Amino acid sequence: MIIELEKLKISHGRLFILGVGGSAANASHAVNDFRKICNIESYSPTDNVSELTARINDDGWETSYVNWLKGCRLSSSDALMIFSVGGGNEEKKISQVIIKAIEYAKSLSMKVFGIVGRDGGYTAKNSDVCIIIPTVNSEHVTPHTESLQAVIWHLLVSYPSLKSNSFKWESIKVS
Repeated sequence: MIIELEKLKISHGRLFILGVGGSAANASHAVNDFRKICNIESYSPTDNVSELTARINDDGWETSYVNWLKGCRLSSSDALMIFSVGGGNEEKKISQVIIKAIEYAKSLSMKVFGIVGRDGGYTAKNSDVCIIIPTVNSEHVTPHTESLQAVIWHLLVSYPSLKSNSFKWESIKVS
């Protein structure tokens, strides 16, 4: 994933980060870090609640993310990153909003990355690079996945070839 993010940064591609529920909150935080620390232009649909809820109201939940992405004038130089516990499941109709976004990104030849907690989900099966957080306790898949998403994206943004700017507290000398 680091190699692909390096390519994205060098080519000045944009990173679109999607999640639902706690993963949406993680997506928003990750957008901040990729922009501020790595100088990678990044966006998440959940950062504009007015637009997102208008799209949900007018178009429906399942197409809200893909319709938001269509308004972003995406190209093959951009990438999609998915934060999800299960990664979506077509058969069970779980996280259709994520599935439709991945399908759209793939139709544009965009790279798709995932950080998920299930290896059998749509994201894991259809990403170019997917980090699958192993199940340690089947009763805690969601909290483990969402917590480790944060650890993983922080490791990504602090990787030397991606990091452009210092973290504030690490730059302050202790007296």
